[in-house]
Formats: sequence, structure tokens, C-alpha cells
Amino acid sequence: MPDSVEVTDSPVQPVPGADSSVISDWLSRVASQRGAEEYQTLHRAGEFALKAHRHQTRASGEPYILHSLAVAEILHELRMDDETLVAAVLHDVVEDTEVTLKDIESEFGGVIAQLVDGVTKMGRIDRGAGVVEASGHRDHMQAESLRKLLLAMVEDVRVVLIKLADRLHNMRTLRYLDEARQRRIAQETLEIYAPLANRLGVWQIKWELEDLALRYQEPKTYHEIANLLDERRENREQYVQEVMERLRHELEKVGIQAEVSGRPKHIFSIWRKMQRKGVNFNQVFDVRAVRVLVKEEAECYGVLGVVHSLWRHIPREFDDYVANPKYNSYRSLHTAVIGPEGKVLEVQIRTHEMHRHAELGIAAHWLYKEDAKYDPGFEKKIALLRQLLDWKEEDLSPHDFVDRFKSDASDERVYVLTPKGKVIDLPQGATPLDFAYAIHTDVGHRCRGAKVDGSIVPLNHE
Repeated sequence: MPDSVEVTDSPVQPVPGADSSVISDWLSRVASQRGAEEYQTLHRAGEFALKAHRHQTRASGEPYILHSLAVAEILHELRMDDETLVAAVLHDVVEDTEVTLKDIESEFGGVIAQLVDGVTKMGRIDRGAGVVEASGHRDHMQAESLRKLLLAMVEDVRVVLIKLADRLHNMRTLRYLDEARQRRIAQETLEIYAPLANRLGVWQIKWELEDLALRYQEPKTYHEIANLLDERRENREQYVQEVMERLRHELEKVGIQAEVSGRPKHIFSIWRKMQRKGVNFNQVFDVRAVRVLVKEEAECYGVLGVVHSLWRHIPREFDDYVANPKYNSYRSLHTAVIGPEGKVLEVQIRTHEMHRHAELGIAAHWLYKEDAKYDPGFEKKIALLRQLLDWKEEDLSPHDFVDRFKSDASDERVYVLTPKGKVIDLPQGATPLDFAYAIHTDVGHRCRGAKVDGSIVPLNHE
């Protein structure tokens, strides 16, 4: 059970308000555009979870079922398939109730059972290894090892998406916990879950996780930036509206059909730029920002030309992620200009397809359609993608990268947890002796025996 959830048992009656009406309301939001079969399956899952969690509440006092439904609704907003939503509704029943995986498989099939099992296991690893140091921060390499472990241990990447949605809803309701737990969970979110969302390219979740985490990690700073944004909102929105109208007019003149809109402001992003560049709020470029969406990739550069012809470009503030995508496949043009009235303006330019992938990331693969089916072959590509993403964050030359790819592309890694929850990353075929030496040379020298999962094994046991 996630740390940000508190369950209490009611000895007699179900929690008031936790009846079938909450399932009906939820279905009206998430299943109205889905087929009849998917609707019925989601309805059965909702009723099943409602019964399983009937005696449980969260720290807020609300019925626990509302959390399960909220997690599924977040995934619906990512336009995930019905299997993912069903598993999201059921994601805590095995961990927190008398329901077994066999019950899930019997009622909903093997795929749903595997997804629920994956989320359950991921939560156990998370709690076992996700201990923040006494200082309040986890060692960077240890945090990265844990992220790799969480990705490597799941056979279906949808498990990670369910876990991210679970954490997002827990962060949305974090105010009901005491301050110490709020800060610990917020730190864990910044170190583990927001980077996971970033790695999978699900920026829609990444941004909100970061903003919510900052709210509890640095409440004074968060509210100062929020107040500055709010105080100047009317003037800023009027300014951005005038910029948008001017840009639309100029794009129409050159025959480019584009959708021009204001861009949401993310407090964490503003704070991070203030920290990284050592500037104040007024010097952050993307406080005033617009986004332009076009049909074709070539039109992105046409829009860029129009923008730079209208306003003076700021040197070193242009990034071409269309020609050079980020490691998580994010693609967009970013530029900053001196706009009307001498105010700095950021402009993002991308195609509608790029925007869909920027917001949904890997989740875009499961955009639900009536004939959409889960493709197991896609998971093989994701497994390789995980490895490639890891390598691209390292400082490797092209030659080293190719050699690493050749030597490791077909290999597996073994992630072993110490009793204190530290993750040790070893190659396939590693033995307890390798594990001992990885901890410390003296431990390896003194090692005389080993236990794996509670059983005594020889030191050469793979």
C-alpha cells in the first residue's frame, strides 16, 4: 500500500457513500466512448473493487474505492486501453484485501491478473528499496538504480504507467498526511517517479508530479512563485492573447494553417530555471509563452522563420529537438524572442503528432480505438528502448556506444536488494560472491556463505 494512503478497518458497515452510484458516475466519465464490451468489463471491475474495499478509508476519511477510480481516470485521460483501466481499478485489491490473484484471473483473465501482480510487486520493491536517507535525500546513483530496477522488473510497461497514476493521485491528496510524511513522499516523487515519467515521455504526469512535490518540499518558494504568477495573470494573459492574434495573422499571410495557444505555466520548471541560471522570476523566459501546432514537420521551420522575422531572437535560447530529439523521443522547436513591449517571450513549435507524444509519451501507443489490441511485440521494443535510454544519459563516445550495444543488447541485468534496501546492479550470471564484492571488498574477502530469498545457497549460485 502506498505511503500516502492510510487504510482503516470498519468492523460493521461499508463506508457511507461508497455505493454503486460512484461507479455509475465514474463510468459516465471514462467509458461513454468505449464499446459495449469494454463498458461492461469496466463496470464489473468497479463493482468488484467496491466490494473488496468496502470497509476501507483513506487518511482523508473518503472511501478507498475513490482512490482506485481516480487512478483509472488519470489513465483514461492518457487515453489508455480498457485493460489498463481495469487493472488500475483493481491495483490495490491483492495488496490490501482478501482478494487473491487467482480471483482476479478467474474473473478478469490472465492479462489483467499479470498487470495487477506487476503493480503489487512494484509497490513492494518500492517500499523495500525506496528509503530516503536521514538527510532527506537519496544518493543519486542509488535513486537511478532503483528507477532501473522498477523498469526492468516489469514485463509490461503499462504496469509503470499505473504506478505513476497511483503516485499522482496520492500526491494530489498528500495534504491529509503529517508534514514529515509529506516531505518524505515529495522527495521520493522528485527522485523516483517524476524521472520515471520523464523517461517514458509522459510529460502530462511529469509536470504535475514535479509541481506537487515542490509544493511540499519548498512550500514558501512554491507559494511565492504561484502568487507572482497569479498577481500578473491578467496582464500576462492579455499580452499573450495579443501575441497569439498577431502570430495567427502573420501565419495566415504565408499560408500556414496553425493552432496557436498559450502554454501552461509549471511552477517547478520556473523554479528550476531560477536556480540553475541564478536569475529572478522576471528573468525567466517561459513565464510568457505560446505554443504553435502544425500538420507537417516542415511547417515547424516555416513558423520559426515567421517568429524570428517578427521579433528578435535571443542568442543561445534556441533548441531544435525536432532534428535532435531528446532521449525520451520528445520533439519540438523551442525559441525565445524579445516580443512586443520589449518583453521576453518563449515559443514552442511542433506538429500535432509531436504534441500528442510529448503529452502522452509511451502511453500514446495505447490510444484506445474499438479495434485496438495490445501488441506483445511492442514490449520487446520497449525493453530495448529502456536500455538505449539508460545509455544515452551516459557520457559515451559513438564508438563506445556501439560496442556497449553489441555486448549488452541481448544481456539481462540482475538487480539485488541488500537487507537495508540498497539496489546492487550486477550482470546476468552473477553469484553471491560477486554481490558481496560489489558491496565492499572486505565483505567479499570475508564471505563464507549466502542466503537467497531465505534459502542457503553455495557461493557460486547464479
